[in-house]
Order: sequence, then structure tokens, then C-alpha cells
Amino acid sequence: KWEKTETQWSLTSEEKKNWIYHLARAESFEKFLHSRFVGAKRFSIEGGDSLIPMLEWTAEKASSLGLEEIVMGMAHRGRLTTLTRFFGKPVEQILTGFLGKDQEDLPFDDFDGDVKYHLGYRKQKKTSQGSVSVALAFNPSHLEAVNTVVLGMARASQRLRKDTKDRSKVLPILVHGDAAFAGQGIVQETLQMSQIKGYKVGGTLHIVIDNQVGFTTNPENSRSSHFATDVAKIVQAPIFHVNGDDAEACARVIDLALRFRQEWHRDVVVNLVCYRRYGHNEGDEPSYTQPQMYKIIKSHPTPREIFQKKLMSENILSAQEGDKMMSSLMEELDKSLEEVKNKPSFIELYRFEGQWKGLRKAEISDFQKATETGYPKNKLTEIGLSLSQYPEGFNPHPKLLKLLEQRAKMAKGEEYLDWGMGELMAFGSLLDQGYHVRLTGQDCVRGTFSHRHVGLYDSNTGESFMALKQRYWDKSEFCVYDSILSEYGVMGFEYGNSVWDPHFLSLWEAQFGDFSNGAQIIIDQFLSSGESKWQQMSGLVLLLPHGYEGQGPEHSSARLERYLQLCAQLNMQVIVPTTPAQIYHAYRRQMLRPFRKPLVVMTPKSLLRHPKAVSSLDELAKGHYQEVIADKDIKNPKEVETLVLCSGKIFYDLHTERENNKKMTTALVRVEQLYPTPIAQIAQVIKSYPKLKNLIWAQEEPKNMGPYQFMYFKLSEMLFQEGWTQLPLHYIGRAERSSPATGSPTRHKLEQDQIVKGCFSI
Repeated sequence: KWEKTETQWSLTSEEKKNWIYHLARAESFEKFLHSRFVGAKRFSIEGGDSLIPMLEWTAEKASSLGLEEIVMGMAHRGRLTTLTRFFGKPVEQILTGFLGKDQEDLPFDDFDGDVKYHLGYRKQKKTSQGSVSVALAFNPSHLEAVNTVVLGMARASQRLRKDTKDRSKVLPILVHGDAAFAGQGIVQETLQMSQIKGYKVGGTLHIVIDNQVGFTTNPENSRSSHFATDVAKIVQAPIFHVNGDDAEACARVIDLALRFRQEWHRDVVVNLVCYRRYGHNEGDEPSYTQPQMYKIIKSHPTPREIFQKKLMSENILSAQEGDKMMSSLMEELDKSLEEVKNKPSFIELYRFEGQWKGLRKAEISDFQKATETGYPKNKLTEIGLSLSQYPEGFNPHPKLLKLLEQRAKMAKGEEYLDWGMGELMAFGSLLDQGYHVRLTGQDCVRGTFSHRHVGLYDSNTGESFMALKQRYWDKSEFCVYDSILSEYGVMGFEYGNSVWDPHFLSLWEAQFGDFSNGAQIIIDQFLSSGESKWQQMSGLVLLLPHGYEGQGPEHSSARLERYLQLCAQLNMQVIVPTTPAQIYHAYRRQMLRPFRKPLVVMTPKSLLRHPKAVSSLDELAKGHYQEVIADKDIKNPKEVETLVLCSGKIFYDLHTERENNKKMTTALVRVEQLYPTPIAQIAQVIKSYPKLKNLIWAQEEPKNMGPYQFMYFKLSEMLFQEGWTQLPLHYIGRAERSSPATGSPTRHKLEQDQIVKGCFSI
């Protein structure tokens, strides 16, 4: 295409006028901010101004190329200009932010806001060719973290637009910095996901603003490859290098890139070789570290000036017309500034529209009452029986035949349900009600511990079969995908999916809980704080295997303490369920509530097959998630002198020990939800034991990890408020450690025995 049309391709006079107009809009906005708010951070686009008309070209051509929506993520560079000049965010809102008045009328209890160059926007953009929906994702200062979040949003939008075959109606655009594109590992993860079945979005348009310097670092110190974009060669993506000062070349490249993406549904990269007129931000002095470069930049004309000179030579635009265009734009901005000084334009509170219609923000009272999550027993039986069946002629692995027989018995109520069946019954019941389910993660189809087997594989052909997908294909979507070996990228993708479509139960499963460390940026910057910073809600579920079985540091702890440290303002839920019924009700509660909150689940390992960690079909058919499970074996509460509060697997260890020592003066109570903390329920349990002398928090984790340091303050405050200051609060667990667990099975057993016996020795 490039070679054959080299002499034929050119912009029309009208297109050239449009191009310089958009260059002028970009330059005028930046110059206005530079002169009116001296030294204020804005991460100017100046030098890379051509990005704005390139985006405008994309929107203009969208309809003729079959595009209906653009979902975009970008770094700081040029973000404010892009927000107002391309996305159409009112300039008054941005100027109010520069005046520091943008959040004056907002509530501060559950909304903290964010700096102006992190914010997103969404609008229906009108063009001469038609209308296209455009959205910019919110983004933290971990700039490339937004990459797969945008892809998750785009995938959800394609699903909603019934664009799952060609994926040609929704275009994801990612705008990168050159140093970040070369240096950040999430870029490689994003590229590797591009052609994977569970993550395909029909190709992403990557635009790299290559200003040839990263903060203060020269290219020779920021990459080993020749070009910043060479990493895209791993997926054989076409890479176009274009001079940001050459307007017509930029137009031609973006035109070709768009048509390539639409025809081949693969990633394409545009390397916009340009420069940065000022420092990394406008408070920096770039000539400290790049003195020669900035001598040249200081006297170098802007892209608008270069193109205007060209258009003047072609008699398309006069000098007077060009100057008037700039002066008019500056006058409009001055007028807007005067208006907002008198009447600030405040940030709008989130409106529950589109896919979020019918939902609302959560309130404290929502967590103080139970959500009934049962489902008719006869329907559960039907769902369960379908999970035990497979097509005629299909050959499951011989070792799974017994599992399928057990599932049939569980469905009929002849046997107790195990963990895997509890999960599948939750999925099936939600699908039956018209909700959708999406589960991804490394090896999640089978499950790391071979407990789930949501899909079967024919022993002879390798063909797969998913009973729930087959059963509900015409009613609900059931998407379960083994993922690439990634935590960061995949969790970001699922987060994006969850914020775009709240009618999907979106779950990400870690192979082992501690592996979520690799996605800590997504957890910290998006999952736990997105609602507070951006009013962006998510119902994403994280499944993190957790439990001490002598498997070593990385295969014991899901770093529970890290999630609890992030908990505040009702931002998310952290639970440690111990029965199949509990995980069943937790999944259903996640969708049946009229709001969405992230859910962090410490899932078990040994409890997946523990003979006592089972539930009856009746427990699924009726009831709700129990934040606190009282001790049902205590017949006479007046005899109880010691109350042990615990979470997770250790309960079963303690229960076994009590069966052996018969010490019924010690009650064992499970705290199955750590946040929002069910303090009122815990207090009610304590009141039920009138002769109580000791309160213990028991855990497997070291003292500086796990729930103890979080729960200590909650429990201490409760004891003070209730007037129980004479009731001592003891800690039983491992001592403080730098590593989560020992690597020795023998030492683990000795430590575990010491903890268990210690709870009955006070």
C-alpha cells in the first residue's frame, strides 16, 4: 500500500485546513496555560502537537471504516490538551482545576479526587462523517498500567455491541511515551495478549510520542534496542516511524495504520518522532541534562508554524488567516478563564447511566444487613446434574469419571458438596438468572489444585466441553480462559472489563495467592482506590489461594495484610470463607447487591478436599453469606471461658484439637469477613458467653502479617466501647517474621502444633 500509492496519496485543501486548525487548537491551549499559569504542571504536548489532528483524523474516518467507538488510554504527555481538544471536556472544568477550585462543592467522606492529568472522560463525538463514542480511561502515574485496563474495557464494549467476531466496531488506542514503551514490562504483556483467545480486541493502535528523552534520561541509557518501538516486533506488528513536524506524513501514516487494523485485526504501532519543548513538567529545567538538544528546540518552529508556512506556499492559507486563527482561539480561552473565576465549573458526580443504570453507590447500612442469596433447590439440582454430564461420544479423562459421579450425587443431595461444586453451583445459578460470568487466570479451567474442572477435555481428541457454557449459551455468557503467565496485565484486563460491564461476575484467580504481588500496581492504583479517586466502581473478584500447609514462603500466604492495609471508606471487601456454601453465597451476593465493590477472597488449598469443609444442598438453597460463624458445637454458653476468633483453615485445625482434648470451655468462632469488619456481630457473639474470661485472636501467619494487626485495633475499640476493658485480648500465632513461612515441612508442623495447642492453654 505504501509503495503503490506513494505518488497518489495526498490531503485535500480542506483536509489541510482542518489539520492546521487542530494544530492551532492544541498550540493555543498549551501557550495559554503556559502564560496564565506559569510553572504549573501540565505535561505539555508541545513538540508532539500532531497527536491531536491524528486523533481527529481517526474519529473522522471511524464511520467509513465501520468503527463506532474509540477507547483510549494515555500517559501524562499532552493529556489535558487531548481531554479538551479531542474528547471535548469543557475547558472551563480544566481551568477550574488550575485555579484549585474543582472539588470545592464535593463530599470528602468517600471522594478524594485526583490530579487533573489523571482523569478520564467519555463523550459522543460528532464528526462530519457521523458520530463516534470516545472514552479516555482514568490513569495513575504508573502510566503504562492502563494498557490492559483499556483492552478489558474495549473487550467488554465489543461484547455489548455484539462485535465479538471481527471486533471491528470498537478501537482501543494506547498512547505511550518512548521511554515507557521500551522500558515497562506491561507493554510486552499487552502485546502477548493481543492474539490470545480470551483477550483479543481485534488489534490495538499504539501511538508512541517519541520525544527522544525520558524525564531526564537519554535514549542510550533507557533502552538497548535501536528504536523505542522495537519491542512490538515480537508480534510482527507493523511499525511506522513518522516525523511529527511533517503534517501530511502524519496524516498518511495514521490513515494506513487504521486501515491495516481494520483489515487484519492486529496491533499496529505509530512512532511519532518529535520532541518535548519544555522539561518533563513545566517546573523542570531540561537543559541541565540535555543542553545541546534544548538549544535546538528553543529556536525550532512549532508544527503549526511549519505547516502554516507550507500552506502559505501552496496558497491555501494566508499569514493573516493563520494569525487570526490563533488570536481567536486565545481570546476564547481568555473569556473562559474570566468566566470560571466568577463561576467555577465543578467536577460532576458519577451518574449511573448506560450499563450501570439501576445500580448505585454503597452505603454503610448495606453492609449491616444480609443479602439473601439462596436459589430454588430443584433448580440447583438441575444445574448440578448438568455438571455431571457430557456429550455422547465424548471421552473425559478416566480419573475424572468418579468426580462426575460424585457431582451427580451432590446435585441430588446424596452427598455433601465440596468447594469446586459450590463454586460451579454459584456460577450456574447466576447464569440461570441472566447474569454473565468471566473467570481468567493461570490454569483456572482445571484449577491450580485440580479442584474445579469447569471444562473437560476429550482424552482422544483434546476437544473441550464446558457444561455451563453449553447449557446457557443462548441466555448468558460463561467465559473461562486459562491466561498467559501474567498477573499484572491479566488482572488489569479483568479490572477494565468489570468497570465497563457490571453485569458480569468478573473473577481473576492467582495460581498461588502470593503471585498477586506481580499485579500490586493494579491493586493499589486501580482496585482499592479507583472509586475514591475517580468515582470508578468495580465488582472484580480476586481469588487468592491462602493457607499454611508447609509449602514454603511463596505457596503459603496471599499477603492478606496488604489488602487489609488498603481497606477504608468501604472501598472493597476482604473475606476468608471456609465452606462451599460460603463461597457460593459470596459469589451470588456480589451480583445481587445493587452496587459493586471489589471482592478479595482468600481461597483455600487443603480445604478444597477437607472432609469437614463441606456443605449441604439446603445450605445453598437458603441463606446468605455469614460474616461471622458462631460455634455450633457449644451446647452450654455459660461454660465458655475462652473465645478464640480466627479466619480460614486454622479453624479446622483448632476444631480437630478440641475434638481430641474435649475442652468445651473454649469456643471457636470464625470471622469470615475481615472488611467491612462485622464488629457488631462479633460483639453479639461475645455477649452470648456471660462467663467469658479470655479473648484470643488466633492465626497461622506471623504476627506482623495476616489479620492480627488490622483486627487488634478494631477489637480493642469494640472492647472499650462495650465496657469490656477487663477482658484481655491475647494473640496466638507465629512470631514476627520477615518471610511469610518456613520452607521446612517439619518446622511448619512444629509451629502449627504450638499455635493450635496454645489456644487451649490459656
